[in-house]
Amino acid sequence: MKKLFFIGLIALIIFEVLKVYLIMPMPGSQQMDSIDLAYFLHRWRWAVRVLFLLLVVFGIADAFRGKTKWIASALMILVVVVACFFNFQMTAEKMFLQPENLVMKSQSESAVPGSRLILGVEHHGEAKAYPIEYLTYHHQVVDTIGGKPMIITYCSVCRTGRVYEPMVNGQHESFRLVGMDHFNAMFEDATTGSWWRQVTGEAIAGKLKGTQLPEVASVQMTLDSWFAMYPDGTVMQPDEAFIEVYDSLALYEQGKNTGTLTGTDSLSWQNKSWVIGIEVGPNSKAYDWNDLKQERIIHDTLGGKFLLVALSADEQNFVAFERPSNVIFTIDENDRMQSDSTLYDFTGKAIQPDIPSLKRIQAYQEFWHSWQTFHPGTQTYGGSYAENAADSEEQ
Repeated sequence: MKKLFFIGLIALIIFEVLKVYLIMPMPGSQQMDSIDLAYFLHRWRWAVRVLFLLLVVFGIADAFRGKTKWIASALMILVVVVACFFNFQMTAEKMFLQPENLVMKSQSESAVPGSRLILGVEHHGEAKAYPIEYLTYHHQVVDTIGGKPMIITYCSVCRTGRVYEPMVNGQHESFRLVGMDHFNAMFEDATTGSWWRQVTGEAIAGKLKGTQLPEVASVQMTLDSWFAMYPDGTVMQPDEAFIEVYDSLALYEQGKNTGTLTGTDSLSWQNKSWVIGIEVGPNSKAYDWNDLKQERIIHDTLGGKFLLVALSADEQNFVAFERPSNVIFTIDENDRMQSDSTLYDFTGKAIQPDIPSLKRIQAYQEFWHSWQTFHPGTQTYGGSYAENAADSEEQ
């Protein structure tokens, strides 16, 4: 019976560690295809705990007789410490809290510097911007834009933002940050406990597996550029409760931090290199950030459509449009794009009257490791990826 006591306690320690290890960025955990096991352990956590605790109860009397009582006492204390640490300190929702006060202000009232990068959304005439510096910590912000509930999400380890309608089967849903899978943030819905991937909006475990959240179009740009587009827009203000945390993340958006998970690689096509990702139907393609900085404007085709990808002169804002036929564009230092005699601003709006605007295509900035993981059949623009891959193999 004494063995049951020690087996039960050791099993509890392993279980509590494994349950968190599989969904947090720990050595080796995010390279495994372990989401089904992780969800099983989470879903049946109380049943597993009760089973192991029963083993402890059956053997506790014998374990506290003789010389083993000190070992038994120490092991019980260790179990309590491990359980508290991994359930109250190492959980994602305890490490990354939601804003206590969501305050939106106009340009004239805002305390956010205009040079900050934001994730912006416009819907039914209402335009709101959310600084990436704040989203990096919170991971999601719940808001209503133009009368529609939305969740503005960001994964710092993938370096990419997405905006979704929190609607599941026609019903409004709420989500909490639960962990990550393959280095991408995961959310859990309150109704079914299913797990949802931030970068795709898809439920990947649980009752709703395979269900997709409706995505809302968004743009990443500087706050000054956003207000130039939407002078009546508003921007999220810093929550006083998290000022110190925000300050510690201030270098992230410019790629100047050096963390293993969130640092940037200045070379092309490395895990932490920046790419611009685009999807056209089932087709996807990645554009190297260094190529875009060098060329500033890229002409391409994807899924039978002619594309245009452009970068602003300050190398902060990027856009993608569908080109009319195989038209060639140039871009000047004022970010104006021109084809033949037609001039467009950086938003794709024609400066001359009675000429339709360019059709905007959703584009994402993302770490290369993330884009290729969640777009396994992705194409790449140019030959630099193949050249870098060959160089890596030779080394």
